[in-house]
Amino acid sequence: MKTLIGGAIAAVIGLIGLTVWFPAFLQLLAGAIPIMLLLGGGLAIYLGFDELKDTWKKDEPETAEPEADPAAYKKEIDDLKKEIETLKSDKA
Repeated sequence: MKTLIGGAIAAVIGLIGLTVWFPAFLQLLAGAIPIMLLLGGGLAIYLGFDELKDTWKKDEPETAEPEADPAAYKKEIDDLKKEIETLKSDKA
């Protein structure tokens, strides 16, 4: 309830302030709009270029990775198991 009352009071004060300082508000708006357009345009250009680069990457053929040797994986797993066992025995 406090938030509702505070919001209503702020809206009324803002409306009064806008009517009293309307010329200053228009001057501020006139200065802010070109900067917002400039920043928004720069962001749109950046995002568009980034999207264009992504489509270029999709068009490139993917290089296939060579098939990995299962024996190499088995050897690595065995080595890791041995290392775990030595670590366990060192702790005890």
